[in-house]
Amino acid sequence: MTSPQRKSGKKQMPDPYQQLIDDLVAEQQYVDAQLADLPDDVWQNDTPCRGWMVRDVISHLAEVDESATSVASGASQTMSGGERSEDGTRSALQDSSRHLTRVQLVDWWRAARDRMETALRARDGRDRLPWAGPPMSARSFATARLMECWSHGLDALDGAGIDPIHSDRLQHIAHLGYITRQFAYQTRGLEPNAEPLRVQLELPSGAGWTRGDEDAPNVISGTAVDFCRVATQRIHYRDTDLTYTPGAAEEFLQVAQAFAGPPGEGRPQQSK
Repeated sequence: MTSPQRKSGKKQMPDPYQQLIDDLVAEQQYVDAQLADLPDDVWQNDTPCRGWMVRDVISHLAEVDESATSVASGASQTMSGGERSEDGTRSALQDSSRHLTRVQLVDWWRAARDRMETALRARDGRDRLPWAGPPMSARSFATARLMECWSHGLDALDGAGIDPIHSDRLQHIAHLGYITRQFAYQTRGLEPNAEPLRVQLELPSGAGWTRGDEDAPNVISGTAVDFCRVATQRIHYRDTDLTYTPGAAEEFLQVAQAFAGPPGEGRPQQSK
């Protein structure tokens, strides 16, 4: 008689890639919960993103999540879209969806992001996926979707007059901001600065987060909120409480761009 197999006493380690997707879903749910039940007229409010109302933020997230689903599922090898509105500030689909009600927009985004979650969870975090820039790992792909949800969510919440509550999910966005240092130069046609750089941040929970060698001569310090807002071009670095050494550290803050594509417009400096 064969004896039953004994269960291993070792705990199975969580899959970091699946945990990342958990954080992506949590960020989406947070933004959804803040906006979904607001009065319809609030959805018509302008946001800091030029030419975008609150509703345009959600239609953008839904549109790009649909494109991401096609790529992650293998149905497409390229990012869809590209057609622009007459003034160039929005996609054609954003404009054509302006007739949708608030409820229809929310339902569209929920369905799009649910399909994207399913497609991403079926992937290995090391799989290579095409996107707006060079191909990236599924892990970086999911991180980029979290970054987009958070940064565009900031715009939507600002337009709705809501102060955001930040979480340690920002560590993923901070990591993306750090590893895209070379890209931030290249997308501007500049020679990347290879001088060693250390970034040391405080997460919303109070925990520390660092990247780079301890003895690096170029250092950026401050909160993860400030660093991530700079990396996603939601604030000018001189309007934050970040501290930085002169030279390569400040130079990076001037060009930081965690999202793919051509150089972003950024936000003008407000402080004198």
